[in-house]
Formats: sequence, C-alpha cells, structure tokens
Amino acid sequence: MSSDRVAELKLDDVVNEICPWSGKPVSPDALTTYKGKVVGFCNPGCRDKFETAVVHFESAIAKG
Repeated sequence: MSSDRVAELKLDDVVNEICPWSGKPVSPDALTTYKGKVVGFCNPGCRDKFETAVVHFESAIAKG
C-alpha cells in the first residue's frame, strides 16, 4: 500500500479495536485496507505481516 493511501486512512474507520496479531489496541500509524474495509494493527510491523500473509493466501487461492 502506498504511503499516500495510508495517510488517508482514519482510526475512526477501522473495523476492529484490537490488533489481530498481538491483542493490543490499534494505532493510527498501522492501518491498511482489506476487501474494502479499514483494518487496524498495533504497529506497522503487524500491519506489514498481515499484508504479506494476504498476498500469499490470495496467490495460493488463485492457483488452487
């Protein structure tokens, strides 16, 4: 996701309050989109781990 797009995402728009990786509260600098929804993470590292996992899962499904 481009840094311009990340800057447009807002904490008020997230569908979750807790990071799915760590269980900690989401942070405004760790947001991304997934299937049209804003998803939050506790830090950019968790967000990046999620984005990498999504790419791998989507690729595996497409090959299936």
